[in-house]
Parts: sequence; structure tokens; C-alpha cells
Amino acid sequence: MTNDSPEQEKQGWWQRLSSGLKRTSSSLGGAVADLVTKRKLDRAMLDDIEDVLLRADLGTEVAARISAAVGEGRYDKSVSADEVKAIVAAEVEKVLTSVAKPLVIDSSKRPFVILVIGVNGSGKTTTIGKLAAKFSAEGRKVMLAAGDTFRAAAIEQLKIWGERTKSPVIARAHGSDSASLAFEAYEAAKADDRDVLLIDTAGRLQNKTELMLELEKVVRVIKKVDINAPHAVLLVLDATVGQNALSQVEAFQKTAGVTGLIMTKLDGTARGGILVALAEKYKLPVHFIGVGEGIDDLAPFTAHDFARAIAGQDS
Repeated sequence: MTNDSPEQEKQGWWQRLSSGLKRTSSSLGGAVADLVTKRKLDRAMLDDIEDVLLRADLGTEVAARISAAVGEGRYDKSVSADEVKAIVAAEVEKVLTSVAKPLVIDSSKRPFVILVIGVNGSGKTTTIGKLAAKFSAEGRKVMLAAGDTFRAAAIEQLKIWGERTKSPVIARAHGSDSASLAFEAYEAAKADDRDVLLIDTAGRLQNKTELMLELEKVVRVIKKVDINAPHAVLLVLDATVGQNALSQVEAFQKTAGVTGLIMTKLDGTARGGILVALAEKYKLPVHFIGVGEGIDDLAPFTAHDFARAIAGQDS
């Protein structure tokens, strides 16, 4: 972890966030700004603005609201690019403020069980490693459970994160039953008085029924040992999938009762607006976002910073 002052850290994160969201902001704030600088504002221009916002995956309701806000009191007038970016940022922030919530670890629950779910390739295992590093840096005793027993690589990856963060890892052979591994990990974390137990799960497509049933079984088994567990069910979403993220949330919500979202790979896409559409539709807490592979590239989600970065405003 870095030894920078809080102010330097904040500035460093802002630079990473704004450059990570460059592709989204240029396809969104940049495209909207280009539209308004060429002519006076009329109905056709507002339709064009709405189209740009829809293409950035913001969702129909949010796109319509932003377009209406741009048009308010500005017909037949010239509008500056900065004005439009400010409106985009303000409207996006309104949607995101209610979902930007930190992940609170209840220290009265030991271990505090966090089940991490999502489709293959969303960055689940890496996210677990980064969370383990964060919690360890806060002085918490962490244990990891390699519940993605379908992929030998995921088990090895988690063991590496365990070594890096000095966290014990409960793992079994490739192909083992993940529900009984989760049970074993809970018992071990309880016996070792661990603060947090992070459980990885197999990356499953939301339309694969048998894999979803297995995830249900993992949740059931955990509830047998602690009726209140898992205390958090975090769905890791890859921003590059765009609209597909909406169906992922719906399916995982039904199967495992998602309590919060983590969005990764925002630096690799022009579709970062999908986070806004998710917030508008599902109102689920967004705890963290990721804009890179580094250990510090997963940070708590803040509505104000994200809204400014996505609109392409300066810090």
C-alpha cells in the first residue's frame, strides 16, 4: 500500500478514475459537447443528445432526464460544452448518490462472511485478493475460501493472494464440492477467530441452471451454520459487458440475494454508463469500482467523483 497523504491518495485516485473512464467520458461527455457547439438548441438536438446517452448505456430513463434537463430554458440558445457536461454530471450524481454505500464489516459477526459471485471473467478472484489486502491493511484477520473448484487456475490464483496478504486459504482439489468447502471454511474461520471470511465461487453464466442451483446450495449450507450468513453477497460485474450486466444482476439476485455490487474493468470500456442504468433500475448498493489491475485500483465508490469523471469534467 502507498504511504501518500490522504490528499495525495485522493488526487492519485481521481487521476486513475478520470483516465480509466476516458473512453466512456469521450463517448458520452465528449460526444454531447460536440453536438451542442455546432448549433443552437432545438428538439432535434435534444433527440441526438438522448441517442448519445443511450449508446453510452445510461438507460432510457436517465437519458431522457438528462436530455430534458439540457433543454430546460435553453431553446434557440447556444449552449456551451461545459454547461452540458455539468448537467450530465449533476443528473448522473443524483441517480448514484443513493447507491454509493461503503461495505460495512460488522465486527460483532465473527467471521463476517462475504460470498463473492459473478460470471466467468468478471474479475472475481482478483477482486477477492484486493479486498483481502484492504481488510488486512485495516488490521482485520482475513481467511479466504477457494470455492471456485471448477477452475484449477482460480484455486492457484487465490493461494497466491493468500500469500500476498498473509491470509490462510481453505482449498481442496479441483472438482470438489464447493458447498462443503464453504462449510469447512466457515468452521475453520470460526475456530481461528477470523474477522472476515471471503468465499470465492465458480464463475457461472446466469443462464446455466445447474450452476445456479449449486450457488443456491452454497448459500443454504452457509445458512445452516449461521442463519444470518452470508452477511454480504457481492456481485462482481465486468463493465465491458454493457447491457448484459442488467440480466446478470436479475439472475444472481434471484439465486443468491445480492447485497451489493462491485464493478470492474471500467478502464477497458466506453460503456461505463451501465453503472448508472443499474443504479436506476435495481437500487443496489455499489461498494467498489475497479479501474485497473493494480492492488490500489479497486476503490470505494463515490457518486460525485464517478459522475464528474463520466461526464469528462476536470477535478
